Amino acid sequence: MATPSPPQRQQEEKQSVSLSKKKNQNRKRTKHDPELERLDSLPWNSSLPNEEEDDTFSLFIGSGDLDGGFLSLEEIDESDYGLDVPGAKKKISNKNSKLKKQKLEEVTEGSREDAEAEAEPEPAEGMAEEKNVKAKKKKKKSKKKKAKAVQQEDESATVIDSKDDEKEQMLYEDEAEAYAEFYAWNELRLHPLLMKSISRLGFKEPTPIQRTCIPAAAHQGKDVIGAAETGSGKTLAFGLPIFQRLLEEREKAANMLEEKGEEAGKYAPKGVLRALIITPTRELTLQVTDHLKEFAKDINVRVVPIVGGMSAEKQERLLKTRPEVIVGTPGRLWELMSGGEKHLVELHSLSFFVLDEADRMVEAGHFRELQSIIEMLPMTSGTTDGQSQNTQNCVTVSSLSRKKRQTFVFSATLALSADFRKKLKRGSLKSKQSTDGLNSIEILSERAGMKPNAAIVDLTNASILAKNLEESFIECREEDKDAYLYYILSIHGEGRTIVFCTSIAALRHISSILRILGVNVSTLHAQMQQRARLKAIDRFRANEHGILVATDVAARGLDIPGVRTVVHYQLPHSAEVYVHRSGRTARASSDGCSIALISPNDSAKFASLCKSFSKESIKHFPLESSYMPEVMKRLSLARQIDKISRKDSQERANKSWLERSAESLELVVENYDSEEERVKNFKQKKASSNHLKKLQQELNGLLSRPLRPKTFSHRYPTAAGVTHLIQHQFEELAKQNGDDNLVLGENKRRKMVVIGQDCVEPLQALRSAGHEVHMDVKERVEKRRNAESLRRKRKEEKKRLRDQRRKQKKQSQGRE
Repeated sequence: MATPSPPQRQQEEKQSVSLSKKKNQNRKRTKHDPELERLDSLPWNSSLPNEEEDDTFSLFIGSGDLDGGFLSLEEIDESDYGLDVPGAKKKISNKNSKLKKQKLEEVTEGSREDAEAEAEPEPAEGMAEEKNVKAKKKKKKSKKKKAKAVQQEDESATVIDSKDDEKEQMLYEDEAEAYAEFYAWNELRLHPLLMKSISRLGFKEPTPIQRTCIPAAAHQGKDVIGAAETGSGKTLAFGLPIFQRLLEEREKAANMLEEKGEEAGKYAPKGVLRALIITPTRELTLQVTDHLKEFAKDINVRVVPIVGGMSAEKQERLLKTRPEVIVGTPGRLWELMSGGEKHLVELHSLSFFVLDEADRMVEAGHFRELQSIIEMLPMTSGTTDGQSQNTQNCVTVSSLSRKKRQTFVFSATLALSADFRKKLKRGSLKSKQSTDGLNSIEILSERAGMKPNAAIVDLTNASILAKNLEESFIECREEDKDAYLYYILSIHGEGRTIVFCTSIAALRHISSILRILGVNVSTLHAQMQQRARLKAIDRFRANEHGILVATDVAARGLDIPGVRTVVHYQLPHSAEVYVHRSGRTARASSDGCSIALISPNDSAKFASLCKSFSKESIKHFPLESSYMPEVMKRLSLARQIDKISRKDSQERANKSWLERSAESLELVVENYDSEEERVKNFKQKKASSNHLKKLQQELNGLLSRPLRPKTFSHRYPTAAGVTHLIQHQFEELAKQNGDDNLVLGENKRRKMVVIGQDCVEPLQALRSAGHEVHMDVKERVEKRRNAESLRRKRKEEKKRLRDQRRKQKKQSQGRE
């Protein structure tokens, strides 16, 4: 081999010295850097061949940066090893650094070009020198611009990095706060997708019924009978376990497909009915569907409502999409089932059967279709011989999933016998074969296939009513109920109010009177078309101070926020209906007020209601009697207008089909009445219409003025003294009159002003001035009997005096 020359030896010695210096620096650095020591302890592998095979190590002697070789580390996740690699930056900062390098390279390249241009020999010609000078100036300017651009980018990059750090810190704090807020939900061990929906909807903690039912239903697989006060969140108490099981089955199917290659449909069947939820009313069905859809859209589960009053063809089209969850009323469900709807008949895949508001289902004479639907359910222990031909031919899943069908029964009231579990152990087959009706929750649960180890959750208190509900009553005559109702709605008309009646006739009477008095009300009853019912509920929801007059159709399940007052215009027929009516307010830990209008005939009934709720006393709603004369005057005019209007509408309705058809076609129908009779009828109609206009003008004059107490003088308004409230009301009235003069074309209803009293909601008035009244059933019955006997004696006395006057009149005529 050739010996190296002295210059080469000197160069090699210099390189070795620099290498040794760099080694010493690296060693010093590693002593003070524990992160690098931890990195060195990881399983590194040499990326170079062994020295025995090929001495290629000499190729890297010139670098000196890697201390004699390269080490490679396989791809790992930093979180697995708890690594926080020093020097690692965010993506944004990496991009910015790349841009900086490019700009700096461009600047350096420009400087090199300048140096080369300076090193070149100058041309002899003068024109060439001028061009070179101009080129140099341009290059210098471009350098300065590029340098400024690089500095600006550096500043913007640092600003972006600081903003990103702030955003990350804020996100981290938000996540920590969210975790603390929804910590109570974490104890229920729900699926992450369900937790995501819960946080999105803002449900910070589960209600007591949810905290009790979800673990038993979702994790223990038990059947559940649950009872809690209205507005306690029972919908999610059975909805979340359904979604939890569906998600767990999907994950299990995906894992089995990856590991063993088995079919996913065996563990999570698709396109079959998995949950059937039955509710008593259409409004409740649509409300439950809306609640469940909020969770279903995050987990790709289809929820479809099936209710009457809507197009059956449209619902059949929805069923062709084969939804996993169906919420429906018994009537329309059985109509489609008996018609052979394939998706509803295939019940062997059913994993959940839910009955919501079960106490309404077992009322006498209601929901015969429910019994037929329950008879179609397959037995939880397997297939029985009594199954229909439709269910035998359906798509089946494994017997394991059939045995795991869960039954949920929820209600606001619960009354179970002591031996209920023993009845369940006897089996539901015997109860299915019996011909008795579904007259109790026990029989309903047995026939639905409730298992003996079912979880029974009864969170109802002794009074059954919500804790934050303030109950009250007003004693009045039957004919004065309209006046007191108008008093409540005009003086205490703050917040949403629902007025309940037991009959449609009473509902129509109230709504007509209130509309004549200028009170905008919505109505809801069973004879309305479904579209009209939905529109009425939407109008009521949209108005912050809306008034809804409804029958007991609206007593169950309607969850409308902001209902502050419930008025019982007529007492319900049972205590359960009273509970559900009052449950439309004071929902979800908010407060509310209920007012019952009690006539003498209802006093004993109301006292027995209070006794059933373990209430010895109840508050009397405060009334200001000085306003009642003005209220009665307005009501008298409204009743006269209503009577004339009803008479005219009845006469128009009594016209025969032939007459109405002839009028529409502008044909003349022969009338056999004499000319005198026709003239008489025409005069009567004209007189009644004039009288009606006169009454309406008088009522409009009263309604245009504020409601005044009896002691208030319109001529001398300051005679009884002027308080700050009255002065403020006078100012408001003057302002309203000025606005009305400016805007005459708008037909806008003005806010009711009550002179001398501020319009507050009934709950506030009840808390400030209501007084307790002892409710004794015997005392109320005796009081009612005394009132009836007194009324009977007065009537007999009037009759005796009338007969006496007739006799005296006849005697005087005989003498003459």
